[in-house]
Amino acid sequence: MNPSRDPRCFRFEPATSRRDFLLRGGAGFGALALSHLLAGNRLFATPAKNVVSPLAPKPGHFRPRAKSVIFLFMEGGPSHLDTFDPKAALKKHAGEQLPPSFTKGLITAMGEYNSPIFPDKREWKQHGQSGLWISDWCRHVAGCADDLAVIRSSWANGIVHSNGVCQMNTGSILAGRPSLGAWVSYGLGSANQNLPAFVVMQDNSGTVVNGPRNWGAGFMPALYQGTRITPGTEPIANLNTPEGVGESQQFAKLDFLNSMNREHALSRPQQSELDARIAAYELAFRMQAEAPEAVDISKETEATKNLYGLDDSVSAPFGRMCLLSRRLVERGVRFVQLYSGAGSKWDAHSNIEKNHGDRFRETDKPIAGLLHDLKSRGLLDETLVVWGGEFGRTPMSEKGDGRDHNPTGFTMWMAGGGVKGGQVIGSTDEFGLYAVEDRLHVHDLHATILWLMGIENLRLTYNYKGRPENPTVNEGEAYRKIAG
Repeated sequence: MNPSRDPRCFRFEPATSRRDFLLRGGAGFGALALSHLLAGNRLFATPAKNVVSPLAPKPGHFRPRAKSVIFLFMEGGPSHLDTFDPKAALKKHAGEQLPPSFTKGLITAMGEYNSPIFPDKREWKQHGQSGLWISDWCRHVAGCADDLAVIRSSWANGIVHSNGVCQMNTGSILAGRPSLGAWVSYGLGSANQNLPAFVVMQDNSGTVVNGPRNWGAGFMPALYQGTRITPGTEPIANLNTPEGVGESQQFAKLDFLNSMNREHALSRPQQSELDARIAAYELAFRMQAEAPEAVDISKETEATKNLYGLDDSVSAPFGRMCLLSRRLVERGVRFVQLYSGAGSKWDAHSNIEKNHGDRFRETDKPIAGLLHDLKSRGLLDETLVVWGGEFGRTPMSEKGDGRDHNPTGFTMWMAGGGVKGGQVIGSTDEFGLYAVEDRLHVHDLHATILWLMGIENLRLTYNYKGRPENPTVNEGEAYRKIAG
């Protein structure tokens, strides 16, 4: 049976006149006029010009000590025992096995718990008025000793790189959660609406373990994820206007696209991600004007470039990233993360002397240059610099001249951003295997970073599938004694 001819199926009968069309349009047609009448009513419709960007600056929970963060991530796990946590017992008991009380229940990545104790080969000295013990691998950073808060009691759950890097970035060893930088972007927005709130750089073309999800937004809108910057003529992918397209043509095209997007979003107010996508397009257009200048270091003085080690081909790649990070935070970027040794190049299972020796030649001078430059410009007080990796290394040898992964006790340090310098926080046992005093889990470290930025970690929430999520997975407490 043809439904259009069935009198029982009135809705399928064709309209024969305009009057018939209006009659059967009913409330649907009336809604068109109603939407026009209510368009100017702020209760029912918000004009596009009043739409607030998701990245607009937001106040924290209390007065912040730091406005920005620069996270120096040494991917692969730098050895605390050869840098900032000297242990006389390593030389005293070299070649012996750890006492059974230390190895009982110990899980290491490669099963090296029966290997002999491996002594460090470093020259240790006390530096600054504070007298911090720092090894000769960090001789440039040692000149900034009185600005460092060395946390010797860090610990984590990740035993291999994938879950260790994931936890240090997102708080969880399992993928899918927002990164710390994304939480900061979500909680505080951006102080510069023409630049990303969260920027990521790495010193080589290798792939960071887990890839972009380390700086991803997880279950939050993608707007909060990190923006990758790379060396070259186009630091931000797809930023430059295509050849042959003039500024007026580009503006007209984007303006037309923006009007279509807003018209589409007007009838879908419940889909907040549409506003986020529109804001992302608008940010991209504004970045075309400001980002090239922000990442152009050609106007920096030669003295400044040399301070960061740009006069040395070995340290230049990481030095350039450090210099760019200073330029970004002074322009209002909230969170900058720099990866050294992308592809786990700090992973010293063998020949730690060459491995770490090479890595510190690449990073030591640039990091010291960053601290000195921030301080000379009055930026260190409001910029929190964090150094560390996903875990430390074991006191036992691996392959005779290397060290295995150690998440049970390792070192990180913080400087600037309201941190009291020249102090040591916590400690590991006599062999440097376990954190034993003032133990700070990754969640505590993240809570401390957020606290310094004016955010209470358990009060910053995002509702996901009916559950209020927070940056530290319902755990973690800020170590307030770190502040000056």
